[in-house]
Amino acid sequence: MDEILEINYVETEENPENESLIRTVLEKCFEVEKMDKLGLYVSVTLTCPSYIRKINNEYRKIDRETDVLSFPMFEKIEIDQMIENQNNIVHDVLGDIIVSVDKVKEQAKEYGHSFERELAYMIVHGFYHLMGYDHMTDDEKKVMRHKEENVLEKLNITR
Repeated sequence: MDEILEINYVETEENPENESLIRTVLEKCFEVEKMDKLGLYVSVTLTCPSYIRKINNEYRKIDRETDVLSFPMFEKIEIDQMIENQNNIVHDVLGDIIVSVDKVKEQAKEYGHSFERELAYMIVHGFYHLMGYDHMTDDEKKVMRHKEENVLEKLNITR
């Protein structure tokens, strides 16, 4: 599969600029992680606060809005094996990322940077969750943040 992105909209307007940004960010993520030849893709859903709250409650038992949710399809060890064994084309979904567009707008304003920067960060953040990274401990957070900032810097998407 040449396509790395499947995009869906739930209760929010379609936006070609957002799609283009998301595609660019995911292409860089796949390239940086040496996954661009594996045939994997990411399903991204852009949505509203009420929908992401419903999904957050249904799957995580947390009844509140959030900015991004990630649902990986593989364990980290499986992804590491795919990267190591580059000749096997997988043709599968790496996972799902769900983003609340309204929350992205709110946070961009709160953090004093552009909507595009915040959306790019949400996609990179979601991607690394799909890769098996987390931020539950300080050490995990340090590793994940470094990876996220590396991709954003390569794209010249700064605060």
